[in-house]
Amino acid sequence: MKFYEITFSPTGGTKKVADILSRSLSEQVTEIDLCDRNVVFPEIALAEDDIALIAVPSYGGRVPRTALDRLCAISGNKARAVLVCVYGNRAYDNTLAELMDTAGKAGFRPVAAVAALAEHSIARKVASGRPDAEDEKLLKEMAVQIRQKLTSADFSTPKVPGKIPEKPGMQTPGMAPNASDACVKCGLCAEKCPVGAINPVTMNPDSQKCINCMRCISVCPVGAKKLGRVITSVGGVALGVLCASRKECELFL
Repeated sequence: MKFYEITFSPTGGTKKVADILSRSLSEQVTEIDLCDRNVVFPEIALAEDDIALIAVPSYGGRVPRTALDRLCAISGNKARAVLVCVYGNRAYDNTLAELMDTAGKAGFRPVAAVAALAEHSIARKVASGRPDAEDEKLLKEMAVQIRQKLTSADFSTPKVPGKIPEKPGMQTPGMAPNASDACVKCGLCAEKCPVGAINPVTMNPDSQKCINCMRCISVCPVGAKKLGRVITSVGGVALGVLCASRKECELFL
C-alpha cells in the first residue's frame, strides 16, 4: 500500500494544508504535482489498496479546470481518497462537490473530505498567514479521525455541501499578470507556469491560455510579475468586506 499526495497548488497554500494532513496520516508520502505540465498523467495508476489525498484550491467556488482535467487522466483504480479543498476565507461553494464527482469518475473512492483555509492567492491580506497554528492543530485532530476511518471497514462516501456544476469552469478574463520593468528575464515564471502560458522571451502571458493561478507572481524572485492596480485594489476591498470574519476548517466523514 502507498500513500499519495496529489495536489494542485500554484501559490503554495494548498500544498501547506495537504502536507499537514499527509504527514499526519502517513510516514511515507509519494507526491504527484498537478501543476507540473511535464508529467504524463495518463501513465499514473494507483492500486486498490492505496490511499490518496487529493488537494485543490477553490477558484470562484470551483475546482480549477486544469486540475480537473489532470486528475481525470489518472487511474484511481478504487483507491480510497481524502479530498481537500482550500479557499481564501470567502467561500468554497461547489468545490468539494465538484472534486467528489471528478475523483469518482477517475476511479477513486472518496471516504473523507476537508475544507481548509489558506492565504488568498490574489488579495494576500485576506486569510494572511493561514494555515496558522490554530489551523494546523485542528487539521491534525481531523487527521486522527480520518485515520480511524481509513483503518476501519467503513468505505462510505461523505456528504459534502454544494452541487455538481453543469458546465466546465471558466477562467477570469483580464487578470493575467504581466511583467514589469523590474523583470530580469530569468525565465522561472515561464518554466513553472502550469499551462505554459508565458512567453519565454517577453515573460508576458497569453491571456487565452492563462488560468489566473498567480503562480508566476508567487515564484518571481524579484517581484516583477504584477496584476493591474485596479483589479488588485478593487478586488482587495471587496474581499476584505466579504471575508472579515474568520472561517474555520471543516471535516466531512
